[in-house]
Amino acid sequence: MAYPYFENQQQLLRIEQAADLALYERESGQQSVAARRANGQCWYPIAIRDTSIGRGDYLTVTVERTTHHEIPHQFRFGGSAALFSNLQDAKDRIEGTVCYIQGNQLSISLRVDEFPDWANDGKLGVDLLFDHTSYKEMENALKQANDLVENPKEGHLVQVLTGCQPTRFEQKNLAPTVPSLNPSQQAAVQRILDAEDLAIVHGPPGTGKTTTIVQAIKALTHQEHPGQILAVAPSNTAVDLLTEKLADEGLRVVRIGNPIRVSAKLMHLTLDEQLSDHPEMKLVKQLKKQANDFRQMAGKYKRNFGAAEREQRKALFNEARKIIKDADKTEQYLMDSILDKAQVITATLVGANHYTIKNRNYKAAIIDEAGQALEPACWIPILKTQKLVLAGDHLQLPPTIKSEKAAREGLNNTLLEKSVLLHPDAVTLLDEQYRMNEEIMGYSSQVFYKGLVHAHHSVATQRLFTDDSPLLFIDTAGCGYEEQAEGTSIRNPDEALFVVKQVNSLLHELAQHPGLSSPSIAIIAPYKEQVLLLKEVLSSVEADVLRQADIAINSVDSFQGQERDVVFISMTRSNPQQSIGFLADIRRMNVAMTRARKKLVVIGDSPTLGKHPFYSGFIEYAAQLNSYKSAWEMGSQDLS
Repeated sequence: MAYPYFENQQQLLRIEQAADLALYERESGQQSVAARRANGQCWYPIAIRDTSIGRGDYLTVTVERTTHHEIPHQFRFGGSAALFSNLQDAKDRIEGTVCYIQGNQLSISLRVDEFPDWANDGKLGVDLLFDHTSYKEMENALKQANDLVENPKEGHLVQVLTGCQPTRFEQKNLAPTVPSLNPSQQAAVQRILDAEDLAIVHGPPGTGKTTTIVQAIKALTHQEHPGQILAVAPSNTAVDLLTEKLADEGLRVVRIGNPIRVSAKLMHLTLDEQLSDHPEMKLVKQLKKQANDFRQMAGKYKRNFGAAEREQRKALFNEARKIIKDADKTEQYLMDSILDKAQVITATLVGANHYTIKNRNYKAAIIDEAGQALEPACWIPILKTQKLVLAGDHLQLPPTIKSEKAAREGLNNTLLEKSVLLHPDAVTLLDEQYRMNEEIMGYSSQVFYKGLVHAHHSVATQRLFTDDSPLLFIDTAGCGYEEQAEGTSIRNPDEALFVVKQVNSLLHELAQHPGLSSPSIAIIAPYKEQVLLLKEVLSSVEADVLRQADIAINSVDSFQGQERDVVFISMTRSNPQQSIGFLADIRRMNVAMTRARKKLVVIGDSPTLGKHPFYSGFIEYAAQLNSYKSAWEMGSQDLS
């Protein structure tokens, strides 16, 4: 029987998949290799660095892109890809799965058992394919969750998360007191230990959510019957951070997949690396080499198809398959032994169903950055446990959704957001932040967190120098800084130049205070065209003070989870219609305004922004702090 809750989720997922596929086809469908490469969907040309027999008798090929290293790409561990030849791009191609990626090298497990003839002719490349696998995993998880709704024992957590059952708490043992945790963080750890099914950690910006989660996981592993913990997140970056912090606490952790943050420590924590270091892997490698030798011998008979040759070829392939089967069994045994010793396994949401850990169940599952996780993806790890911890902030950026229709009809409403409303008793708010001056965080705390979040004394009054204002709103009203439409995006050239001048002015002011260390600076804009324009303006300026400064420029979305000493925000919108577009999603501004540690400068047009109560409230807040200035007051400034 299909239950409305999961039927709705499946329908939204299908809409999202269709939109995602349409976008992929637009970007790669009939495009040239050069265009696909520019989109980050192709490596071309490549060189073959290694071939070997992989799991299941499939051929694994390691390739390296030999040019265009500077172009960002979208390949990832577990994604689908195809090896192709430039001679007959559409015909000469083999599909497979990315099983390793690091720097400019990746390995693909191809769905063949021997190298094709065409791979020796012409130039080779690798195409990114549409990720049907992740959607299948999400759809299967929703179906399984649907089947558990009426199961009172195995389906209890499903019933809690869909609002059919209340949460349960029972104090079994006190959480160890950790001196580095503040009272709200300590309370969150205790709530996680007491939870029978669901606990929620609501972590506003700078409140040490990941630190709290790590201490909670550590406490869970020290219980009388700890079991194994699964810790997941929607992005590889978040998984890397969690993995590293868990290892720093002395926990035995295994990372499934390849880390984005390449470091010796993180690499050593991956399952692949630990497997490679296992002394018994020598036997597996010997068996695979032996099988490979048999297959190469069989390849010699490829063009000589007499009866005897056919039999000999068949016998050699059969022997190779038998050896590979033995190698796979041994490798699986070694993998299981490594995984069994782990206290914590970390992966992405979809990676929680990777073949190496697919059939594992856990004492508890923790989803970090749950505010950015698609709900269908969350059900993959949820099905592997009866106790769930959701950690994140539903008042910051939601998940990235390709379909406006799916978002509008509810896909952007995350499981975290629903659970906070359904089970307020399960929520612990982290109420002390360690990032921002209190004036920078004040408005965010008022609007989003009912004024409950306060600054720790170590950061409450920090600023660039004595008497500097940590918050500034510069109003460009009346300056004639009109926005311009650029495709589906927006740019504001006059405002971009003004922003760079303000950065230049600040750097000159800082130079008057000898002994100050150079601050890190970010310029944030909500629109990609404004980001590109700001980069152009900055790169064209010859002022030494700007060239020598540590300045990062990017979109609001790209800065979630990051922080800088100084942040300038170019609001971009300025038009007679007073239209602000997606700036009306104020969660985006909650992210933007909480990236700065010591100084936040917001630059925008008050008549346009002020039509929305959030922005009119912010302008009033700045005025109350004597932190409002008109751009007219600033005068014209040279970039020197």
